[in-house]
Amino acid sequence: MQTRNPFIDDLTKMANGAMGALTGVKDEVEARVRDQIAKILDGMDIPRRDEFEAVKAMAAKAREENEELKKQIAELQAKLAGPQS
Repeated sequence: MQTRNPFIDDLTKMANGAMGALTGVKDEVEARVRDQIAKILDGMDIPRRDEFEAVKAMAAKAREENEELKKQIAELQAKLAGPQS
């Protein structure tokens, strides 16, 4: 967009150039931040989602089995205590 004032035209060109440079800097900073976060997360012992879900399912099954075993123990104890009393 050309105006009759060359000073305004030059300022517009400078502003556009500055915005282009800032966009490039922003993209570079974002890439470096992503790299740093990836390095930090790689160093941590965080399970993946599928690993977490597998362990969660195993824990739920173990809790169910534990409850069933508690019932069986209570029944056996009642049978053992029954004839003695």
